Amino acid sequence: MKSKEWIIIYELLMVECYLVVAMGGRLQQKTESTIPTPTFSPPEANRTVTDSTTWCVAHPGASQFDLENALDWACGVGGADCSSVQPGAACYQPDTLLSHASYAFNSYYQHNGNSDVACNFGGTATITSRDPSYGSCKYLSSESASESSTLFQIGFLTKILEILILLCLNTRL
Repeated sequence: MKSKEWIIIYELLMVECYLVVAMGGRLQQKTESTIPTPTFSPPEANRTVTDSTTWCVAHPGASQFDLENALDWACGVGGADCSSVQPGAACYQPDTLLSHASYAFNSYYQHNGNSDVACNFGGTATITSRDPSYGSCKYLSSESASESSTLFQIGFLTKILEILILLCLNTRL
């Protein structure tokens, strides 16, 4: 679908939700039917790097506990492509938490618009202009990721629509 079609669908869903609520629908949330709230990396380290290729890597000073949690989020809920840090894959070696987290963080960062917020992970990541690629392990860059910006926009709008649909369904209960 084109962006304009997504916007129209979004607006229709918003109107439908408004009408349901305005006509007396009440939000009743049962404990067994809670809707998970999407979590995004907060903009604690709001940095801007302009007019250059950038990557997002794990901060060497981050605690192991925080890195593990951020890596789990990036490869799970965050949807980062972590296949390259699996055993036997191109970026598995060195087999360190810092190395694997860096690859995962960068994957998430590149597929989520190269924004400052997309490279935070609770303060465990930082933006760099130095290419972290090594040997056969090639990190995505902001240049190669820009080709997928349309796919990102569609994916982002799809997630918003899914959340709105869940909210509307929950409002009707």
